[in-house]
Amino acid sequence: MQAKERIILALDVDSRQQALSLVKELAPYVGMFKVGMELFNSTGPAIVSAINDCGGRVFVDLKFHDIPNTVASAGRVLTRLNCAMFNVHAAGGRAMMTALSREVRLEAERLGVAVPITLAVTVLTSISQPELEKDMLISGLSVEEVVVNWALAAKECGIAGVVCSPHEIAAIRRACGADFKIVSPGIRPAWSEAHDQKRITTPAQAVELGADYIVIGRPITAASDRVAAAQKIIEELEAAKC
Repeated sequence: MQAKERIILALDVDSRQQALSLVKELAPYVGMFKVGMELFNSTGPAIVSAINDCGGRVFVDLKFHDIPNTVASAGRVLTRLNCAMFNVHAAGGRAMMTALSREVRLEAERLGVAVPITLAVTVLTSISQPELEKDMLISGLSVEEVVVNWALAAKECGIAGVVCSPHEIAAIRRACGADFKIVSPGIRPAWSEAHDQKRITTPAQAVELGADYIVIGRPITAASDRVAAAQKIIEELEAAKC
């Protein structure tokens, strides 16, 4: 995989015009664009097709968490939208993830299209160990233990990979194997600010640990020269021999 293909650019904007402007500017320098709740809810699902039409691939980051039938139905919709990747919360349970995996494969087969990469969100990168225990009421387990347990459950349910902090990559690789996809947010180049992410690392470190994809937003989108920032990250990844 080329270095640029590992980069997923977070389109954390709220207008179609802003999003497509970033796509047109940065499509040559990133492998995929992440459409999260802000953009999806402000512009609707048509933004996925619009990005595809501009030559971009789309990771729909809505983190579905509902009853199995509802999430499976949403998965069929996203398959029809021709997104490359989307995610659900592993905390939704095995029945939910199994239903999703099954229905997405069946819908892709019916349409004759590639099966989108399904991902399970484990523990958000904004969650620290004290918050895991106090706010999420998960005691007696470390963040890493929770992440690995949920990753294993996702794999057993047919989910293709996980979203996790780079700090848990090695443990997930040991538990789930080399073919299990790992997408890591919480990526900050050494020359950028951490902002609200707590369990973070640099692009090169994440890839060296074994991440398949890294999610990067503000270090590129808030840069005075966005193309130069993206190129700098590509160079860092190439130097890491990704």
